[in-house]
Amino acid sequence: MPYVITCGDEGVQINEGTRLAFAGSGFKLEGFSEAVSILKRLLGEDIRIVTHSECGWIREQLELSNWEQTEASSQQYVESLADREGLMYSGILPFADPKELDHGVKGHMVRPKGIHIANKIMFTLAGGEQTYNLGCFVISADWVAQADKKTVKNMMETQIAHYKTLAKRDDLPIVFEAEGPLGAEVAEANRKMLESVGIVETK
Repeated sequence: MPYVITCGDEGVQINEGTRLAFAGSGFKLEGFSEAVSILKRLLGEDIRIVTHSECGWIREQLELSNWEQTEASSQQYVESLADREGLMYSGILPFADPKELDHGVKGHMVRPKGIHIANKIMFTLAGGEQTYNLGCFVISADWVAQADKKTVKNMMETQIAHYKTLAKRDDLPIVFEAEGPLGAEVAEANRKMLESVGIVETK
């Protein structure tokens, strides 16, 4: 199954592919290039990237007034991001039945339009999202043990703040998905990096 960089919006569901989540699929997310470089070393060069309907991060970054503008812009900008980072752009995930996109990716949006229902933030630690959970905003931390601490801290704090705003609450619990192809040792190293920069509490 291909690895697919997506947004961490809780509505994003990848039916064919393994999800690596970054707010706005990494658009205007400081440190994203470093994360992509590490993920390519860990998981291989052929990583896909998609955008999705109702991307709150991209609307906020571009200061757009409606979702029609946001969807048009998100496709344009994420495709350009794919070119810069050497990723395969697969398309946009709709609010509809699962759609086959380019490069072996299939998925759709499954939360209600205009409503965020997530009540947790989930960090993936060992090679992307293994089990879909509608209740979680998702953030890829599969790469952080090999990254600069300042980059990790800034990127994670930025994404957490965004998801707290979407959820309209400041107390989103953090959970982890430690299963995955990179194994337990990598997962533990990634968790320890999150602990060392103060993103999560020490076990």
